[in-house]
Amino acid sequence: MERKLRVLVIAEAANPEWVSVPLIGWSLATHLAKVADVHIVTQIRNREAFLRAGLIEGQDFTAIDSEAFAGPLWRLGAKLRMGEGKGWTMMQAISALSYPYFERLAWRKFGKKIADKEYDIVHRITPLSPTISSPIAKKCARAGVPFVVGPLNGGVPWPKGFDAERRREREWLSYLRSAYKLLPGRHRSLKNTAAILTGSGHTQGEIPTVHQSKTFHLPENAIDPTRFSKTKSVKNTPLRACFIGRLVPYKGADMLIEAAKPFLQSGQLSLSIIGDGPMMESLKTQAVDLADSVQFHGWLAHEDVQSVMSSCDFLAFPSIREFGGGVVLEAMALSLPTLVVDYAGPGELVNDANGWKVPIGNRDEIVSAFRIQLEKLIAEPDTIAIKGQAGFENVTKNFTWDAKAKQILKIYNWVVNGGDKPSLFD
Repeated sequence: MERKLRVLVIAEAANPEWVSVPLIGWSLATHLAKVADVHIVTQIRNREAFLRAGLIEGQDFTAIDSEAFAGPLWRLGAKLRMGEGKGWTMMQAISALSYPYFERLAWRKFGKKIADKEYDIVHRITPLSPTISSPIAKKCARAGVPFVVGPLNGGVPWPKGFDAERRREREWLSYLRSAYKLLPGRHRSLKNTAAILTGSGHTQGEIPTVHQSKTFHLPENAIDPTRFSKTKSVKNTPLRACFIGRLVPYKGADMLIEAAKPFLQSGQLSLSIIGDGPMMESLKTQAVDLADSVQFHGWLAHEDVQSVMSSCDFLAFPSIREFGGGVVLEAMALSLPTLVVDYAGPGELVNDANGWKVPIGNRDEIVSAFRIQLEKLIAEPDTIAIKGQAGFENVTKNFTWDAKAKQILKIYNWVVNGGDKPSLFD
């Protein structure tokens, strides 16, 4: 039997008990362990969660204690971001300062093993941000061990007409984000990387032309069929839409309520809003005259989220700055088609077969386009089930964590054995 490739996976942020990037890091790393001989290198803050999940320290993973440097910087970042869930670009800047120390410690621990070819590949999964370079890439190249990075994603530009939302999100540094392209560490990392995985068309477009031949487009999100297993089986009258996400300006829940208002008032549509955040009270005020047509569920446990979703007909998600759009894949896994703004992550996951897209524009334009599309859905509800089934088939074929691990295995084999650049999606 041909032996599995030995892969040292660097996932500084990886945690099965958290959400967002840490959950992506955990999910991808542990599913790669099904197709390769994987050892995970993570940050010490994730150690207890790894142990609770049944992984064996020293055998399955190593926890690197970089808190002496990272801890104070993260506490500083928490103060500078001025609010939970805000100042994303600020936190990435803090991570860019602290992460190299983590890699330094990781090399100190594993450098000799890499040089001795005890690993066939080194793969940095997290950080996902393309602004954060990897000093270890050059060292791996010198040792003759391919270095893979990604999926990288983030930094989607704020669309025109949403400067007020940008300021409310405390995204002051986003005006200067492009400066990272001038940093010498970025060029060294890309030069010494054997394969670059990018999670969005925008991020792929930011990779210099000279490196495009080794760049692969691979959205970072996927679903676990055991976590999203309920599929819709009942048709609602009136139609029922759902929105899922933090209640913050760029997610657009207020735009959705405004767009749907005539249909909510007439009883042709109901809306379930799952999530919480600083806009909760203003959204409730906005919906005060809509009787029982709008339900605010707040934050729900995973099982309760999919219970509400599977009782709905479609997901309506007018976010104007979504890097990945994992919620879109979760809806597809439950056979719900999605109505989105054609911008960034969701716009790349939704097509005419599995949902509906409206053009990016200013607030009034998005509200108008959503209202027009909602009216069409109410008039032609039979299209919902057809698109829902198409989305389900797409996500179960291409966007499970197992499927993603197999897609990345193609890249591993390519960087080790050479040959034609593989296609990731059959």
